[in-house]
Amino acid sequence: MSRALLKFVRVSPTKARLVAREVQGMNAELALASLQFMPNKAAEIISGVIASAVANGGYEPEEVVVTSCRVDKASYMKRWRPRARGTASRILKPTSHILVEVAPASKNDGKDA
Repeated sequence: MSRALLKFVRVSPTKARLVAREVQGMNAELALASLQFMPNKAAEIISGVIASAVANGGYEPEEVVVTSCRVDKASYMKRWRPRARGTASRILKPTSHILVEVAPASKNDGKDA
């Protein structure tokens, strides 16, 4: 099993979790192919993390399965916007930590059922 972790990426964890749930349990090659055609910003980021996890283990994408794709909340980037009468309001820009774990696929994944 190998893993890859991308920290403080500038994407909302809520939006990234929608994409992460789609690829859990998929073959890595199929996951990379499906993420390529998703319009989300998080899809491109998660695709890179999956490719990194596969390379970290020295595997080929068709040999492994995405066992876990987790998106955790990181700190917020805090910004200020000027408002009326000399005041300011706060803007919170969320960031995420993305963890992907891949493991070699077993020989008979659903083939003899």
